[in-house]
Amino acid sequence: MLKVLVLAALTGFIAASDVLDYTDDDFESKIGLHDLALVEFFAPWCGHCKRLAPEYEAAATRLKGNVALVKVDCTTNSNTCSKYGVSGYPTLKIFRDGEETGPYDGPRTADGIVSFLKKQAGPASVELKTEADLAKYTSDSDASVVGFFADEKSTAQAEFAKAANALRDNYRFAHTNSEALLQSNGVDGEGVILFRPPRLNNKFEDSTVKYTGDVYTSNQIKKFIQDNIFGICPHMTDDNKDQLRGKDLLVAYYEVDYEKNPKGSNYWRNRVMKVAKGFLDQGKKLNFAVASKSAFNHDISEFGMDGNSGEIPVVAIRTSKGDKFVMAEEFSRDGKALERFLQSYFDGTLKRYLKSEPIPESNDGPVKVLVAENFDSIVNDDSKDVLIEFYAPWCGHCKSLEPKFNELGEKLANDPNVVIAKMDATANDVPSPYEVSGFPTLYFSPAGRKMSPKKYEGGREVSDFVSYLKREATNTLVVAEESKKKKKKNDDDDDKIEL
Repeated sequence: MLKVLVLAALTGFIAASDVLDYTDDDFESKIGLHDLALVEFFAPWCGHCKRLAPEYEAAATRLKGNVALVKVDCTTNSNTCSKYGVSGYPTLKIFRDGEETGPYDGPRTADGIVSFLKKQAGPASVELKTEADLAKYTSDSDASVVGFFADEKSTAQAEFAKAANALRDNYRFAHTNSEALLQSNGVDGEGVILFRPPRLNNKFEDSTVKYTGDVYTSNQIKKFIQDNIFGICPHMTDDNKDQLRGKDLLVAYYEVDYEKNPKGSNYWRNRVMKVAKGFLDQGKKLNFAVASKSAFNHDISEFGMDGNSGEIPVVAIRTSKGDKFVMAEEFSRDGKALERFLQSYFDGTLKRYLKSEPIPESNDGPVKVLVAENFDSIVNDDSKDVLIEFYAPWCGHCKSLEPKFNELGEKLANDPNVVIAKMDATANDVPSPYEVSGFPTLYFSPAGRKMSPKKYEGGREVSDFVSYLKREATNTLVVAEESKKKKKKNDDDDDKIEL
């Protein structure tokens, strides 16, 4: 009996966890109880989740009482996982006061998680007391946002703190109540100043930008920061790339290295800025950046450019819609080549770049082969419903799906209104509005509604696809039946087996 009690006690001890387990029923009510929480959205069968589990558990124990570590099983709590856009496992997100503030992109070891979250749990804005504090803080390689307030209890300082807390994951904040610092920086009572990194100072823009709003609200301060933080042409890095991408963005890729070669790094950047400012002064809308060839070699290959072309920058534009444009002419030191490239872009005469396999010479199979160059003519034919598989040649699930997809194509071969198609998404650009983050990804593109494709989330048996298309197809589905001859052969085979 004693052994049983000891075993039960040990089992209870082992099972105890400092990771909070939330569900669809209590997530919304409980997540708001924590000033700061890290949430792991996981699936029990996921190998990456299993490897993370002991590290996550250890971090939760070390951070207990300071930062909450939460987990949500997406196989049984699909509503919560769907609400927060979970599409892969594990997905980790940071929450502050019950609100999602962004993805967790930090380390996945216990030490790394603890170190990252301890920094996040500290004050969003650092207090500066002396000129030396200010000089040291603003000498950083990233921009600095500093609030100057004569009254530490003012509404303006409270609103600044809210803005700092909301944007702390991406930008650096400090504040001061020193009368001497207010005077030396030309602030009368209250003000917010953005200090650009000294290494990026240039003759085309001021090294500091002052907030000029009449009223201090957190939303207006946030807008001021986001409108000005990067200036005309920032240095794109792994840390800020997510803030820069998603906009219409021109990037000049070369050997940017501000530690070993700051002068050379600014040499080409200044030439980009000179041309950029000329177009921006005309009211043209485009964002600019410079980036290291070696750090962004993947980007360069996505544009089909040569990343080993010496010191001369290679230039490309990616729009918010995913369209790509590549500067074919060599970047000239006088900037004229870049001017011609940008003029063509703004004139609308520039041909977009597509990474595409060759269009198949024959495409008469039951499953149509899509490449970037023929995607529009096949998928965006308004008279056709199209079911598309985006696959990768190395993907095991894609290989398992292939015979079923071929069988589906054969069953619907006589339907003039439906197309079954596939695209190698590793060898071709996937056009907007399709989003592919894993393989296989399937979409249904309905006739007459080509800009509103539906992601297919159903079963992957032939019968599942047929049922879905019967329900979603614009016209009545034409499904080929098994021939009587084939059925008779199968019956004969069954008879032979019985004998």
